[in-house]
Amino acid sequence: MGRSRRTLPEELLMLALDPATGTTAQPQSLDLGLAGAQLVELALAGRIAPDGDRIAVVVPRPTGDPTLDCALELLRRRGAPVRAVHWIGGPRLGLRQTYLSHLERCGMVAAVPGQMCGVLPTTRYQATDTTISREIRGRLDSAIRTGVPPDPRTAALAALAHAVGLGKHLYPGNEGRSSRSRLRDLIRHDPMGGLVAHAVMDVQNGVGAQPRRGQASGGRPSGPGARAAGEPARGVPMQPHHGTMARAAAH
Repeated sequence: MGRSRRTLPEELLMLALDPATGTTAQPQSLDLGLAGAQLVELALAGRIAPDGDRIAVVVPRPTGDPTLDCALELLRRRGAPVRAVHWIGGPRLGLRQTYLSHLERCGMVAAVPGQMCGVLPTTRYQATDTTISREIRGRLDSAIRTGVPPDPRTAALAALAHAVGLGKHLYPGNEGRSSRSRLRDLIRHDPMGGLVAHAVMDVQNGVGAQPRRGQASGGRPSGPGARAAGEPARGVPMQPHHGTMARAAAH
C-alpha cells in the first residue's frame, strides 16, 4: 500500500485535533477508534475481511505501513478469526502517541511543548497545513449535506467519528443536531466500518458477549455491524508496546 494516501487512523486523528488548543477531542474513546480504524484500513487494503462479527486475515502480506503491519501480524498470530469487540477492547499502549509522532514526522502537525499547572510537561499538536484538515472535514460535510452515498473510506471515517463521539466536536450545539444525526446514519454505507464502529461503541458501553439492543430475538444480527449473541467471552489480544513516549500524549 503506497504512502501517497493518508490512512484512516491518521484522518481520524486529524479530525479529532482541536486547531485552537492543540489537544485531541474524546481522548479515551479515540484510542479505541484508532484501533478500529486500523482494522478498516487493513480491510480496504484487502488484508482482512469480516467473518460474521469476527475479523479474519485473508492476505498476510505486509502493507508497507509499519503500524498497520504490526496489527496485521498480531491478527495473523491469533490463528483464528478474532471478535472485533475483543480486538478493539484489548490494551494498547501508546497508539495515539504513535500516530501523533508519525504525523509530526510527516510534517502534518508540529509539536508545541508546554506545562500543565506550571509544573507538568505537556505537548500540544498544531496542524501545520490546515488544508489537509479542511479536505478531510469537507468529505464528511459533503456526505452529510448532499445525502449522496459516500465512498467506503469516507463512510467508514464517518462511522468511526460517530462511534468515538466526535459528532459533538465537529457539529456542536443545537444547530449541529441534524448534522450529528446524519453523521450517525452514514454508518450504514460501509459494512466493515459499521462492524468496527459498533464494536467501538460496545466496548465503551461494557458490552462483550452480550447481544446489543436491537438484535432480533432469534439471535441474528438486525443491522449493519450487528453480531451473533450467546458466545462466551474470550481473552483480548494484546497490542504491541511502541516504546517509551518521547512526549506526553495530547489530551
